[in-house]
Amino acid sequence: MELITRTLLLGLALSLTNAAPAHQDEPAPKDGDAALPDRCEGIEFDAITLDESGKNPFFFKDGYLWNGFYGPAKPSTMFFKELDEHHHLGHVDAAFRMHDHIFLFLDDHVFSYYNHTLETGYPKTIQEVFRGVPTHLDAAVECPQGECITDSVLFFKGQDVYVYDIVTKTVKTKTRARLSPWARLPLCTSAFRWVEHYYCFHGHNFTRFNPISGVVNGTYPKDARNYFMNCKNFGHGGDHKAPKCSEVKLDAITTDDRGRIYLFTGLNYMRVDNRRNGLHAFPITRGWKEVTNGVDAVFSYTDKMYLIKDDQVYIYKTDAHYVLIEGYPKSLREELGIEGTVDAAFLCPNEHTVHILQGHRIRDVDLSATPRVINREIPLPLPDIDAGLCGNPCRRYDKRKKCFISRV
Repeated sequence: MELITRTLLLGLALSLTNAAPAHQDEPAPKDGDAALPDRCEGIEFDAITLDESGKNPFFFKDGYLWNGFYGPAKPSTMFFKELDEHHHLGHVDAAFRMHDHIFLFLDDHVFSYYNHTLETGYPKTIQEVFRGVPTHLDAAVECPQGECITDSVLFFKGQDVYVYDIVTKTVKTKTRARLSPWARLPLCTSAFRWVEHYYCFHGHNFTRFNPISGVVNGTYPKDARNYFMNCKNFGHGGDHKAPKCSEVKLDAITTDDRGRIYLFTGLNYMRVDNRRNGLHAFPITRGWKEVTNGVDAVFSYTDKMYLIKDDQVYIYKTDAHYVLIEGYPKSLREELGIEGTVDAAFLCPNEHTVHILQGHRIRDVDLSATPRVINREIPLPLPDIDAGLCGNPCRRYDKRKKCFISRV
């Protein structure tokens, strides 16, 4: 069992922003580049998608694109040379990435790229590949199972959102009617999925939305130049630096049943299993809206996530989005049979016992029992643990207690 202590430096550079990481300011165009578009001037993107690696975004505008959050525009044909044959169309209408493929939509055609190469048989008409989806799209964004009910793609055109089910190849239409949950979402000229968050871009602004309900929470729109690019006098600019590992205090860590690894620090959390997208922190309330003051401990059990703060336990269903179970929060005593505050908690895979760390003691609670009570206590020689996670299997020891202590 592997424990992470308060003295162990977290070897991750947290980017405590709400969207993109900060780098240097956008370089000024050189003399020969005067005709290149400058996204720091506040332009409206035609399409946005991640590259095939899922790490860097492509921002499309007319016949150009930006590769990443900083750097100058380049001709889109440098990356997608086959677009040259259709360059008269002027720009990419929409784009998305799914299963390491990039799909680009131009007029009534779709291009599919894999390993930087146009796939055989493409371009095809949109109806050949995505039957029921209209032509001349405004935007598109992928929504994998776990974030949507099934693997899906959201296509935007005018007032309508076409939700295409990848598995059944069927389409459901959502309309921005006045009383619809989608009504607050502006007309999107591009859409983008970034670290489980969904953004509708319009003008040089963006609005974050729920891909299932269309609901917009928070204060929007926001200027994209403050978050998704590095422009002088906008956002963090080139002076922002991520905090050092030694400046970060880890409050909790857990892995849910889908393999998603979450770190919690202060009022923020981050995913670390999808680090190829970069490490980015978001407010805890964005994923678990009822938990407003941070967490003391977190653990996962049978498709549920337990978040502990002070003497309260919040239990969330692990669905497409985390949903608080009715009747919660409850007290630690009522839910787990323990008193006081919790330093850390963790549960090993395929086990029913949660290990609760409190000061100099480890208290075990069998989650399969009713009522839940402490069924074992072990002295802890290293107090004030901040977070715990079950790691490699124990070596062979004659006593489990000795094994446990040897791994601290």
